[in-house]
This record gives sequence, structure tokens and C-alpha cells, in this order.
Amino acid sequence: MTEQNVSNAVAVRDNGPAAQIEQYRDEYAALVPSHINVDQWVRLASGAIRGDKMLMQAAQTDVGVFLRELKTAARLGLEPGTEQFYLTPRKSKAHGYKFIIKGIVGYQGIVELIYRAGAVSSVIVETVRARDSFQYVPGRDERPVHEIDWFSGERGDLVGVYAYAVMKDGATSKVVVLNRRQVMEAKEKSDSANGKGADYSPWNTSEEAMWLKTAVRRLSKWVPTSAEYMREQLRAQAEVAAEITAGQPAEPLPPMPQPTALDDGEPDSEDEPVDAEIVA
Repeated sequence: MTEQNVSNAVAVRDNGPAAQIEQYRDEYAALVPSHINVDQWVRLASGAIRGDKMLMQAAQTDVGVFLRELKTAARLGLEPGTEQFYLTPRKSKAHGYKFIIKGIVGYQGIVELIYRAGAVSSVIVETVRARDSFQYVPGRDERPVHEIDWFSGERGDLVGVYAYAVMKDGATSKVVVLNRRQVMEAKEKSDSANGKGADYSPWNTSEEAMWLKTAVRRLSKWVPTSAEYMREQLRAQAEVAAEITAGQPAEPLPPMPQPTALDDGEPDSEDEPVDAEIVA
């Protein structure tokens, strides 16, 4: 390779998507929640692109789209390029059917947002396979009884999925139980699973994770999410402060938290069921 070619390669690398993440580090730092390590977050985002040739090509098609998808991950405080926040190639009509980057909140991301609200002590979300033992009768059973023979070798095909949360006071949330048909209905509503570039959809590359996401996404309708729970806490604090001051001028409240993707509909809302029905 000539010296000129080396210089050109370095220039392309330095101006590529991964380098631009570094350039916009301060902007992402202003978006991520305070508990997030910004340096680690930037390294994850850069590493996800550098380590995958297809993702790199998709990001290069429209770097602006890619950087905006990362803004969603930053605002939610989720790790890009992981099962918290997938980075997937998606063919775009507006880009001449070339691949661009689409961000999709994964099941671990939704679980993280539920935990962050502070109302639950644990979130249980599990798939059920054909040779597992599973018992749950709504109205009779507080929680499902799911028994797995971990040493049998083969558990069989995926047949269902369930999710519930244990609240801080020990109570059990609504229990979401879905069978294969209902999960497949959710998949059919997903543009990523059925459109151009479906080979790269998490539905086709991480099928079990998407079963888990379908259940925990429905669970999120029944338990507090970050912004929802924080807004309620602020309201309660304001009422207590008003009682204590007994007519004295109230201190200004801190600004309301911004809604999360679970409040307003996720950026990958086409991947989700439109209802929150509990199915036994």
C-alpha cells in the first residue's frame, strides 16, 4: 500500500461513524443518566460498530441517522450494541434500499428501565419449552410454577413465555403469559422481522431474546417505568411539603423527568403488540 493510500485510509477511519461518536461525546454525556459511565458507554457504541462490518457499512450510509439512534440509547441510559439496545441494519427506501442503522430496545433494556423506577425488587421473565413443566391458574396461583430438568439435555421447542415482577412490598404484579401463537402475532407486526433486511432482525438472530422482550414489554404496562414512577414520587413529595409548610410559600419543585421510551412508545414500536392483554 502506498503512503497516499495509507493516508486516505486513516482519513476515512478518522471521519467514520466510530470516530464521530467520540466527536459527539459531550452531547451524549449531557443525555445519559447520571449513573452511567460515559467513557464506557462511548466505548461500547464505538466497539459495536468497529467489530461488525455490516453495521459499519450501514452506519456509513447515513451517519446522521446512526448518531440519532445512539441519542435514543443515551437518553434511556441503555448500552448500545447489547441486548439492552440492539443496533441492527435495516434497508431504507429513502436511501435507495441501502442499509442504515436502526436502534431497537431489547428485553434487558426494558428490564433495566423497570428496575430503575425503584418500585420492584425483582423481574422474572422466562421462556417455556415443550419438555418443561409449567403450571399457572389466574385467580388461584399468585405466581407460575415452572420446573426445568436442566440435565435432560434437550428441553424441546419454545412453546411460551411469561413475565412478572415482585414489588418492593413483596406483592406480585400482574402475570403475563403468552403462548407461541401470540408471540408469532407480535413477530408478524414487526417490520424488522418481515421487511427488507429481515436476516439481521433480532427476531431472526436472537429469537429467544425477542420472546422474552414480547412478554416483558407487556409487563411494562402493569409496573412503574422510570419517568412514570419518578413523576408520582415528585407529586407525593409536593403534597407532603405543602402540608408541612402549612401555607408558607412552597419551594420550587425540580423539573419533571423526561418521558422514557416505555411512556411514549419505543422507537421500535412496530416490533410490539398493540395491546396489553393478559393471556393465560
